[in-house]
Amino acid sequence: MFYRSAFFASAFAAAFATSLSAMAQTPPAVSAAPAAPAASAAAAAACPALLKQTFKRLQDDAPQDLCQYAGKVVLVVNTASYCGFTVQYEGLEKLYAKYGSKGLVVLGFPSNDFGKQEPGSSKEIADLCYNTYGVKFPMFAKSAVTGSAANPLHAQLIKATGKEPKWNFTKYLIDRNGKVIEHYPSKVTPDDKQLVTRIEQALAS
Repeated sequence: MFYRSAFFASAFAAAFATSLSAMAQTPPAVSAAPAAPAASAAAAAACPALLKQTFKRLQDDAPQDLCQYAGKVVLVVNTASYCGFTVQYEGLEKLYAKYGSKGLVVLGFPSNDFGKQEPGSSKEIADLCYNTYGVKFPMFAKSAVTGSAANPLHAQLIKATGKEPKWNFTKYLIDRNGKVIEHYPSKVTPDDKQLVTRIEQALAS
């Protein structure tokens, strides 16, 4: 009886020692947490240079990184509340509503550069955009779009196209890779066939 008990005790001790040895040799699980910075770095690298900038949102001045629009077709428009072209807000919103799910984003930049036709505060501009025209596309705080004081995005758009905005509702179309496709003067409305065709082509590529 004693020998049998001693045998089982010895066997149990050997098995326990083997288990401890195996655990010691098994490498610890690698945490997935360090992957987040790598993913963030990859996203930053994928953002085209043209969009690597930040602007304040119109309605609350919250900083907005334009890299969030990387991979989209972007239509940049300088806007004004008291202009003969202000009704283009309606057409721009229709474009955004129709093609937004396919990858188009319209970015509005209010400016008082032309005829002093955007004199109001951010709240006044926002009220007109959202309450009068039902604008849902992103709008940013008022800024200059011409000359040495032009905001960084428009300064780059002017450099890329060689064409500076001449009036309110000038448009610049940017492809999914951040390359400027075309510049459109104010008279080219949002439903103009040439503009719509280029947007559809850019979305398809």
